[in-house]
Amino acid sequence: MLGRQQLPGIVSWELPYYAVIFTSKLKEESAAYAAMAVQMEALCKEQSGFLGMDHARSEMGITVCYWDSLASIEDWKNNKVHLQAQELGMNVWYQSYVVRICKIEKEYGK
Repeated sequence: MLGRQQLPGIVSWELPYYAVIFTSKLKEESAAYAAMAVQMEALCKEQSGFLGMDHARSEMGITVCYWDSLASIEDWKNNKVHLQAQELGMNVWYQSYVVRICKIEKEYGK
């Protein structure tokens, strides 16, 4: 990862960068979904331009992946294994989902 440490436990990157926010609601929890999520996180980390990831799941899941460019995001979207996971998500696992792509131009925190 190309991050720079600003505060203990907090990583940031050179501005600007991009965030892909994936928000989803599962039809139901499954071992197959959990295994695919682990596989996608590992694969994502191998992609050129990947910076980092945050995620949380309760009733709704939120995954935020950080990228250095829109081209890197497009490459990830079109990754062959990721395309297979997307297909399963649309047809098997997700009741609903939305993908948002944002340009991060400013950040601050404590």
